Amino acid sequence: QLQASGGGLVETGGSLRLSCAASGRTATSYSMGWFRQAPGKEREFVATISWRGATTYYADSVKGRFTISRDNAKSTVYLQMNRLKPEDTALYFCAATRNYTSPRTDEYDYWGQGTLVTVSS
Repeated sequence: QLQASGGGLVETGGSLRLSCAASGRTATSYSMGWFRQAPGKEREFVATISWRGATTYYADSVKGRFTISRDNAKSTVYLQMNRLKPEDTALYFCAATRNYTSPRTDEYDYWGQGTLVTVSS
């Protein structure tokens, strides 16, 4: 029900926009989040947005560089990533939760398949 896309290879300082297309009730009724997992590391929280888009919350490591948004008419959530750094390299996942915005992976009910972001130095 969640399909992430938009990953790719970019140089340090560059930008990418990830998209997460949702279907069913997750499209508009759920809060959404982005998480990432680098090789050999645990999955970590990146950003989350409430179902109406009124509330957002970011990990300190991406605050000021990444922006999460959603277009419920298109059933899509976005992650605009600017000023990318090599440490942003990871597999990025979108997820949906019935709970309000949360940074905890165990509070998310549905997960997409991930899209790979590679930032070269």
